[in-house]
Amino acid sequence: MVLKYKKYYFAPLCVVYLQTLKFLPKIILLYLSAFLLLDFYSCKKDKFITDPSAKLEFSQDSVMFDTVFTSLGSATQNIRVRNKNKQKIKISSVWLENGSSSQFMMNVDGTKASIVNDIEIAANDSLYIFIQVNVNPTSNTSPFIIDDAIHFSVNGKEQKVVLQAWGQDAYYHKATNTIKFQDGSYLAYSLCDTLQEAFDMIGSEVVWKNDKPHVIFGYLVVDEGQKLKIKEGTQVYLNYKAGIWVYAGGQIQVLGQKDKEVLFTGARFGVDALNNPYANQTGQWDRIWINEGSDNNIIDYAIIKNGYIGIQTEQFGNDSALAKKGQLNLSNTKIQNMSMWGLYSLYYKVLAGNTVISNCQEHSVNISLGGAYYFAHCTFVNFWNGEKTRDKATVRLNNYSDKQTLPLNARFGNCIIDGKLENEILLDVKNSGSFPVTYSISNCWIRTNNALADSDVATFINNVKGGKNDTLKYKDISKYDFQPDPSETKHKNFIGAEATTDAKLFPKDILGTNRDITNVTAGAYEN
Repeated sequence: MVLKYKKYYFAPLCVVYLQTLKFLPKIILLYLSAFLLLDFYSCKKDKFITDPSAKLEFSQDSVMFDTVFTSLGSATQNIRVRNKNKQKIKISSVWLENGSSSQFMMNVDGTKASIVNDIEIAANDSLYIFIQVNVNPTSNTSPFIIDDAIHFSVNGKEQKVVLQAWGQDAYYHKATNTIKFQDGSYLAYSLCDTLQEAFDMIGSEVVWKNDKPHVIFGYLVVDEGQKLKIKEGTQVYLNYKAGIWVYAGGQIQVLGQKDKEVLFTGARFGVDALNNPYANQTGQWDRIWINEGSDNNIIDYAIIKNGYIGIQTEQFGNDSALAKKGQLNLSNTKIQNMSMWGLYSLYYKVLAGNTVISNCQEHSVNISLGGAYYFAHCTFVNFWNGEKTRDKATVRLNNYSDKQTLPLNARFGNCIIDGKLENEILLDVKNSGSFPVTYSISNCWIRTNNALADSDVATFINNVKGGKNDTLKYKDISKYDFQPDPSETKHKNFIGAEATTDAKLFPKDILGTNRDITNVTAGAYEN
């Protein structure tokens, strides 16, 4: 008998026609079936998995180079990339986000390049990627934090591993603890005295050294009973979403001096102002948050810029809360270029003078839910020029919510309230028979189209209103120089007991110039 069958191929054997098998002896059939089964399984494993949901696993999702190098040097770390799938996987591309301009170098399975294509990993196998960074920490033109990422493309989907290196010799405050909230979110933090080489302990005070910059990751917490003192000339750089949190009972004292201000800003910057895309980018860090605390919180001669909220102060509100401890003395300070508010205060006590708060996405000053405030010789201006249009007044004053109305006592004396809008002050205040509500505004230059009329809770004395198209002339708004132009006179020559009293409280302006207390100039600058 002639065996008739269609032509077939033995590679792979798993495609042999079944009709042929019936002519073989049973013992051969058994062996051949087992062989075909193994070969079929082998064929399946040799195929690449194409499911877009298939993922790589990494030994770590971020790589931090935390060695402070003493000279131009390099460090090498590695990550392990695992394929825990039951089939081979092909990585279409692995590349550095910053490409050939990256300060990181990678070696993928023996290939050193900024991009490597068509990498195969067998089922339940892995490969190593070695990463190197070259920085000169003695160069003050290098960013404090050098960021990049390794991207992986698999079946049309991307994954990445974040790379960070410390680019300058500085004190790096890295988060060491976490607080987990009920919604699953968490806050990473370290205490102000965690990094021992960064401070001196003088009595009960944690005094930060100012010989090198301080770089903060996560939140830096001044805990209950702690007192953090930051000396003149200290530079503080905060990473994305980082902040300083003065917890209930804690205390912060920022003690800058004229021409030796304490700087708070984002940790990312370029080589110089012309090549620095972050020089005027808002929202680079979170805020300085004074959560209750002592009566001796001081911020004097500071520059706070490029964050989300410059300073937030708050007290848990009730009818006796203002009798509790919790006050901020703010002076000779500039807060500028915030993606939300410059000063945000909820039912707190603030005494401020010679302070310039400018160019924020919403309010420069947002006082909410009452409190006690005294602003003397402050310049509150908002010429925000960001992508989003600003429609909120420079200054907002509020003492209520839909649940409660709280006490408010506020005074603005010899201040400037100015900006692009026709009305740059919002008095959103409710009187309450239970709690006292009073505020006064005197000897101020205010851009507003609203009437400033006395009432049972408000007093307006000797103020000057700017008209519809009327703003003061300043030296250079683009450089945040809000000194009134020397030719400007509309904010000058205020007289009266209130003007003199406020001028005597701050007898020198923010530049150290003596004030003329007989013909008082409004704002932080005497001219």
